Amino acid sequence: MNTRLLKWLALLVLLALVAAGVWRAWSARQAQQEALATATAGREQPVVELAATDAVRAEQRQLTQGLPISGSLKAVNSALVKARAAGELQGLAVREGDRVRAGQVIARIESTEYAARVRQAQEQAGAAKAQIEIAQRQWNNNKALVDQGFISRTALDTSLNNLNAAQANHQAALAAVEVARKSLDDTVVRAPIAGFVAQRLAQPGERVGIEARIVEIVDLSRLELEATLSAADSLAVRVGQEAQLQVEGKPEPVRARVARINPSAQPGSRSVLAYLAIEAPAGLRQGLFAQGTLHTGVVRAVAVPLSAVRTDKPAPYVQVVENDQVLHRTVHPGARGAVGAETMVAVTGLNEGALVLRASVGPLREGTAVRFSGAHPHPSPLPPAGEGATARPRPAATP
Repeated sequence: MNTRLLKWLALLVLLALVAAGVWRAWSARQAQQEALATATAGREQPVVELAATDAVRAEQRQLTQGLPISGSLKAVNSALVKARAAGELQGLAVREGDRVRAGQVIARIESTEYAARVRQAQEQAGAAKAQIEIAQRQWNNNKALVDQGFISRTALDTSLNNLNAAQANHQAALAAVEVARKSLDDTVVRAPIAGFVAQRLAQPGERVGIEARIVEIVDLSRLELEATLSAADSLAVRVGQEAQLQVEGKPEPVRARVARINPSAQPGSRSVLAYLAIEAPAGLRQGLFAQGTLHTGVVRAVAVPLSAVRTDKPAPYVQVVENDQVLHRTVHPGARGAVGAETMVAVTGLNEGALVLRASVGPLREGTAVRFSGAHPHPSPLPPAGEGATARPRPAATP
């Protein structure tokens, strides 16, 4: 009995020692956590200071949608003057940049041979006319003889046929004269339209053949941009839509308007050509490169700057400020458009009036404390009608 009691007493003492050790460890752990919490609470949480321009309100805006377009300027009216007669080119005095009038003589082709052909054709026409006079007298004589009964009716019919043949030969000779005169007129090269000489493709004294190119003339009073559109983009393009173009070498933008749309797609690429008339072509030249935006419609929606939508997470999001802290709000981008010089995007999943950080701030962790050095960003004031953005006034709120 004494041995069993001693064993139980030893076991109880051992359990008491273990329990005391566990309690001391737990107490030390709790003390450490309380000390850490106290130290953390004593330290001031860092605050990121932002400028008022680092944030923008999500507001209802009127977005002007558009398609990017580019191409080279071309003259609506241009002419490539070609030789219509073969021979030596003479009197070509116009050069690149010279202004010419419609119908102005710009060159001649040596015409001695063509003038001789006109004279030859005229002489042949005169000979044919003399044959008519001879056949006419013969027919008159035969008719008198038939009336007196001296010759048969057959002889009169033969003389009539000879008269008709002579008259036909005379008409053919007159036509040959016209053809020869036409060839002579073709030796004078005239400008078909008014404009400026863009290229001189032949030199005086050079022998040119028929259809040889001599000069190119362009009319700079009407210029247009030939824009290539994809099949999908062309569905939104209509005649009369306006565009803002930036022409190389010209600092201010140029306005244009869709004048025509090609009804057929281009073979192979299946692209569609649209032709935009330049409204103020003064000072512009054919061949200059231009690019810009074709305005295809207007959408009104809650919008933020496109650069403010971040994509470094699986889903697009924006950084908003609420209660002086940064929060991440998942959004669904929609239609894009221009508001002044800034590209905006319509978003869903964001309340109107939310304070959104711009891309210039960079990524901040959720819960980061922020404060603004100046006044909080206010909603944009209502712009004048037709300037692209409309916003309702909203009082400033503490983010």
